[in-house]
Amino acid sequence: MRLLPTTKALLRFSAVFFLFIFLFHDSKAQFLLNSDSAFKAGVPNSGRIWGYSFGDYFHKAHSDSLNRGGNNQYTNVKKGQDEFQFRRIYIGYDYNISKTFSAEFLLAAEDDFTSGDLLQNNKFTPYIKFANIRWRNFLFKGNDLVIGLQPTPAFPYMSENIFSYSRPIERTITDIRRTPSFDFGAGLQGRFNSKDNSVVYGYNFLVANGSSAKVQALNGNLYKWFYGDAFVGFLNHRLIFDLYADYQRQSWTPGTHGHSARHMTKGVIVWVDKKFTIGTEGFINGLKQAETGINGTVKDTLDGRATGITFYAHANIIKTKLRIFARYDLYNPNTKYDNAAYGKYAALYTVSTSYEPNNKERFVSVGLDFSPTNNIHFIPNIWYNKYIGQGANLTGSAAHDYDLVYRLTFYFTFGKLFANPTYSYYPFSH
Repeated sequence: MRLLPTTKALLRFSAVFFLFIFLFHDSKAQFLLNSDSAFKAGVPNSGRIWGYSFGDYFHKAHSDSLNRGGNNQYTNVKKGQDEFQFRRIYIGYDYNISKTFSAEFLLAAEDDFTSGDLLQNNKFTPYIKFANIRWRNFLFKGNDLVIGLQPTPAFPYMSENIFSYSRPIERTITDIRRTPSFDFGAGLQGRFNSKDNSVVYGYNFLVANGSSAKVQALNGNLYKWFYGDAFVGFLNHRLIFDLYADYQRQSWTPGTHGHSARHMTKGVIVWVDKKFTIGTEGFINGLKQAETGINGTVKDTLDGRATGITFYAHANIIKTKLRIFARYDLYNPNTKYDNAAYGKYAALYTVSTSYEPNNKERFVSVGLDFSPTNNIHFIPNIWYNKYIGQGANLTGSAAHDYDLVYRLTFYFTFGKLFANPTYSYYPFSH
């Protein structure tokens, strides 16, 4: 994929813009442009540059012989392969236009694999991930209107922040299945505290294209993605309950099997503290008329039902210098799988391809986080994913096999020590 001329021009403009900020000589303006305190206070014409990055040195110790797990990081990586790689590089800029309006811009380069953000010559390249404007206290105090490319309510504001190692180590259980983490649309966000500040609660609703940063094909049917999330935190914001739901049509044509849609319901329960965090996140995703059951030459259009649950914990060993973490996922792409009636299943439509129906998965991650100073982390960890075939009379690797990876992950941040915007739930940074 080659960058379009307009994209190249935008990247050049962005580089000049950031350089201008760094070299700006007016002391007052320079303070406003680079002062995190001024930005947090909402001072007009104040801004901040921020970013973070993580990558690994990894060694693939074992490979699934059938190359299953198409959404996983190490599918199709051969046994014995090792590499230094980046998995994410962020460079962003936040700007307060006034007390009421602010803007967010982010360039991202992610997933340094053959299926990631690579040019035709395999060079890592950024794309525009966020570009939005926020209208604070829209209609009433505490309610914000956000328009543009923005994080979705699915997990970026909540579980990805609370489960600190969700992204540097592995995506959340719904992110792996490619529930959008960002999208182009219009959303309403609110976060509020009780009078004594012991309880926090909020919501996040978004109507968006459902295509993330990709431009929709305007010569076909367009189906918006509807997102909704609400949470409440008790006991001085430590015990958190979060409920999420979304919906998108996949196809809507006349006929017996013409109406197809996906709809997810997800819940999170977590205890978060400065010393330790423990929690669980589970989802049910209904895939209406989105799968095919195959029996010889017979193909039946069927409903699917995917489920997943993750258990997560991390705890400090030496204050914020050394931490241990662990995660365990159970995932079933189709609880309605009937291997007596059908020899195999296939996914229909774009979104259902993230729920390849023939194999269950069990994921394990465990590691240590050494932080020699704030915002720098070295994380030795183990990445393991097991595949369990759902078909009848399977033996050998078709019945069960696994991917196993040993990694040393590095992770650093700059210019942004907390989640933004204020809807995010991130009470304790590390």
